[in-house]
Amino acid sequence: MSRNLRISLIVGGVLVVLVALTPFLIPVNRFRPAIERNASAALGRTVALGRLRLSLLTGSLSADTLSVGDDQRFSTSPFLTAKSVNVGVKLLPLLFGSLNVTSITIDQPEVTLIRNSAGKWNYASLGSSFSDLSAISIAKLELKDGRMIVGSTTQKRRSTYDHVNVTVSGVSLASTSPVTATAALPGGGTFKLAGNIGPLDQADASLTPLDATIAINGLNLATTGFLDPSAGLGGLLDLKATIASKRDEAGIAGSGRLSKALLVAGGSPLSQPIAVEFKSKYNLHKQSGVLNSSTLKIGGAVARLDGSYDTGGDYTVVKIKMIAERIPAADLESFLPALGIHLPRGAHLAAGTGAANLSVVGATNRLVATGTAGLFNARLTGFDLGSKVRAISAFSGLNTGGDIDIRTLTTNIRIAQDGLRFDHFNALVPSIGLLTGGGTIDARNNLNFGMVATLTHPLSGGLGTALGTAGALGAGASDALNAGTAGALNQVFGMFMGREASVLGKSVPRTAAAPRIAFLIKGTTSDPQFIPDVGGFVLDMLQRQLSMKP
Repeated sequence: MSRNLRISLIVGGVLVVLVALTPFLIPVNRFRPAIERNASAALGRTVALGRLRLSLLTGSLSADTLSVGDDQRFSTSPFLTAKSVNVGVKLLPLLFGSLNVTSITIDQPEVTLIRNSAGKWNYASLGSSFSDLSAISIAKLELKDGRMIVGSTTQKRRSTYDHVNVTVSGVSLASTSPVTATAALPGGGTFKLAGNIGPLDQADASLTPLDATIAINGLNLATTGFLDPSAGLGGLLDLKATIASKRDEAGIAGSGRLSKALLVAGGSPLSQPIAVEFKSKYNLHKQSGVLNSSTLKIGGAVARLDGSYDTGGDYTVVKIKMIAERIPAADLESFLPALGIHLPRGAHLAAGTGAANLSVVGATNRLVATGTAGLFNARLTGFDLGSKVRAISAFSGLNTGGDIDIRTLTTNIRIAQDGLRFDHFNALVPSIGLLTGGGTIDARNNLNFGMVATLTHPLSGGLGTALGTAGALGAGASDALNAGTAGALNQVFGMFMGREASVLGKSVPRTAAAPRIAFLIKGTTSDPQFIPDVGGFVLDMLQRQLSMKP
């Protein structure tokens, strides 16, 4: 072996020994108190690290554990804990006792985010003690495979997000920094964010500016608490949106797709997805927003949305106006099962258009929609109403055939999670006459309706002529819906009481031979049963409805 080769091997061996011994020769653990002290002062929270070790291969310090205390006004438990943390450092300055941090990687952290009754978050005070934001600058900050627990001080319920990964590059608290985040959502689904964040708002870290795109796939509305899972409600939401926040206001715009929507107990999941295009302004300080110029689509049906919402409580509270016109029959039929309305077996809504003017209010887990709804120039096929009502002797001889034309149908409606209520129900069915009344459909699809039928066919004039020539009502669908149906109730009630009345603008004296039949509808929406009103229930119901606001 040559002399030069022998020397090279000796030098190489010495270097290997030095590299192996360096982590033990450099007392890196002496930096731990200084790191804890400086981090605690900067964050305004107690920071504790496990024993530090040096890795020359990765150029980093590592600690077995990390703990960051919470704001004492919220909790005495830690705000963040982690199994390990790696701090990238510059090795040469470290050899001379100087610590220069280049990156921070926190492995498997658990972060708890809590909001109090005033709407303040427990992380709002983070960084408020920094004396010089520009002094904080590192190449990368990472949270890897973490867990985030979100809740409030007013209730025990918590939402847990697993596999949380956050990366902030070119970290500078005094300017913007690129950020990406991903997470697994409760009950399945994923969350992704990409954009820019900063500079830090020292007065309230939750108001730090953010300009980003958000993608949510498969968000389960029941398991995340948006809808009440105990009532069997739910749906899966896919969402793409942009958010741009500055100071205390955020602009949010995007689109969403809700599939398998189940809106009331006893309903069936929608066969068609609901598509939403939305724009909103949200006040971060007040935790409330305005929904502007938004649309909701189901197949060919389109509804206009606007209103407001408040996220300051345990559940978001909304106040939204929804107007839908000219809803195609096919789309209306596909939507009805989600409301617990199942057409009679074999029946099909073959023609017509629907309309609705609704106010949707309340907490998202207890929404209630009220307003008016209508159906115009419709045809229901595959349902022989005449054969169904023949059990009522007054209807004997009535023959409607297997198809029913509905000139107009208008009603006041209330939609809640436990069922539907119909008041001031008024339908013009040429093969029968004028149907007036109201009732409910409960969470098990049970019907409880009281109706009055004013027949047209037994008459050759008078009321029969009035009803038979009421085509103008069908032509003015929107006017009929907006006008309400209390007037028809008043006329029918007047005829029962023996007063002169008018139907659709035509005078009907009390001597008119217009048969009026009161009856009940029981059973279910898919198998309705028609029963004589022997107890006078319908007359009482009409009196109550006339005393209510239409």
